[in-house]
Amino acid sequence: MDGASEFGFELRSCRWAEREWEPLKGGAVLVARQLGTKRRRWDTIVLECDPKGLRERARFGPDRLDGDLLDVVRHAPGEWAYYREALPHPGYPWRYVREAIHRAADREILETRKRGNRIEIRRKWPYPDWLRRVIAIENKPDLEASAARVLGDQLEHDVALALADEVWVATRKTGESVEPALLEDLPVQVGILALDPEELSAEVAWHPRTLSVAEPGTRIEERPTGGRGDSSAARFEYVPGEEKGETRLEIAERAYERGWRSYVDSMRPDCRHFELRPAGAGSELFRPHCTEKEREQTASECSGSCPGFEPEPPAWRGRGWPIEGGPGKGCRRLLEERRRRQRPDL
Repeated sequence: MDGASEFGFELRSCRWAEREWEPLKGGAVLVARQLGTKRRRWDTIVLECDPKGLRERARFGPDRLDGDLLDVVRHAPGEWAYYREALPHPGYPWRYVREAIHRAADREILETRKRGNRIEIRRKWPYPDWLRRVIAIENKPDLEASAARVLGDQLEHDVALALADEVWVATRKTGESVEPALLEDLPVQVGILALDPEELSAEVAWHPRTLSVAEPGTRIEERPTGGRGDSSAARFEYVPGEEKGETRLEIAERAYERGWRSYVDSMRPDCRHFELRPAGAGSELFRPHCTEKEREQTASECSGSCPGFEPEPPAWRGRGWPIEGGPGKGCRRLLEERRRRQRPDL
């Protein structure tokens, strides 16, 4: 059945969120997938954005601003100034700051000039306050007991750290009077979304609690593993709210660049068996389909190591069929066009 895999369910969860998610304060929504930190990666991320700020963010281009670039463009002065006097000390050698300044100048998002041996900088535009809230969603279409135990530990880390404003679990809707996910041992702070992947509709089975993202969070480093009778101490560290804010913004920048339709970047659309098919008549959801497997494939299956991989025949690209550059490039353009629609003024 289409959407039976976790990958297929994830794509449908992203499309549902893009179409139906209602921000707490109104405004725009951006959706991305498979993003997070070195320690934790979320399946789906929903960014609730200030519409005016999101349009102003487009001035900086479609590519993300990494942590070094953010430090530069956010603190660049409105008038010419020596960069060491204008920017706060980065906590690492200034040569890396100079590299970020040159990268920003190359992208034409910062003005620079040399006065003697000094590099002076001036901002082109103020960096907008475009991010309001970060919503993290874990997608588990079939939440059996073993998967729930593993997921429960991950969600406890999410709640303790409070990097996202809300944490959700999206699971397949069963239609039962009590959704099975409600009977699992999941943190009460986590919301549960019952999603019908075929109809692209969902119901809230359990509302989440809003987490304190501005306050210090707790990063659980190690916890007792000996069962209920294990009374050994856990190891943890506190994470300042300011540090969490920087991390949230870096995640948001990556989500702004990538979007959820970037799954094609890790697949092989240049294979003759790769197709994009609409999920239904008039659907805006284009799902990958493998004609060799005769089903919707997963991202891990669709790779150069797939035994059924066959490059596009050169004649396809030479004739410009069905879109100039060959079907593979046409798939990329189609998804990129839909990704750009979600970022106003690009």
